[in-house]
Amino acid sequence: MIDWRGAVLGAWRGTRNGPTVTYGLIAACCLLFAISPVSGLNPGYGTGDELLAAQGAYFRRWGVVPADLTGGDPRALLTPLTALFVHGSWLHLLGNMLFLYVFGAMAEERMGPVEFCLFYLGTGYVALSGYALAHADSEQTLVGASGAISAVLGAFLFLFPRSRVTSLFPFLFFLPLRFPAWIVLIFWFTLQWLAARAAGAGPGVAYLAHVVGFSVGFLYAWVRFRGGDRVKAQAAATEGESQP
Repeated sequence: MIDWRGAVLGAWRGTRNGPTVTYGLIAACCLLFAISPVSGLNPGYGTGDELLAAQGAYFRRWGVVPADLTGGDPRALLTPLTALFVHGSWLHLLGNMLFLYVFGAMAEERMGPVEFCLFYLGTGYVALSGYALAHADSEQTLVGASGAISAVLGAFLFLFPRSRVTSLFPFLFFLPLRFPAWIVLIFWFTLQWLAARAAGAGPGVAYLAHVVGFSVGFLYAWVRFRGGDRVKAQAAATEGESQP
């Protein structure tokens, strides 16, 4: 995990109202999850089998079903966007929002709120669509913001490779160690790529969407911010780092 205090404070100083798009996306995902049948907070959806049926219908309506998307169903064309705001559990939601909160602020500060919003939605659409194309016959529903958030990580890797990142590694007894962002993010991407090679189209984590999103995000940042703009971005990240 990145040292979020320095990252968020650095992004906050760079914008008049803070990373408003990042916060808005987090708020929207949390609100929509809270009122959905998945959260368990709305008694109107009932309990037991009734609740399970409501959850299944909810995922089917707003999530990506690869067979529908690749089969030419016009109603499915918007689902790679709507699925970005649908999550399958509290853990799924909180994990995604933590990554968005940590990495989104600095990316938004560099891109600007409008460009960052379009970047987030566009790369998220591509990531989920890429997974659907690779599993064109699958009837499993795909939901979650992780494809778009992976794109944010990819852009972050290009823009702020030397930012110091505090990570916890289970095989090192969860000791907090600080590394340059490029080491941590490349390690994360490698794990996703290896998992994507071993995964199928069944239930579970859509690692391929992470790989596609990360790659597209990195390529976008490379095309958009190479040269002098990258130097400015790294300087802003250095200013935002907290001291040890």
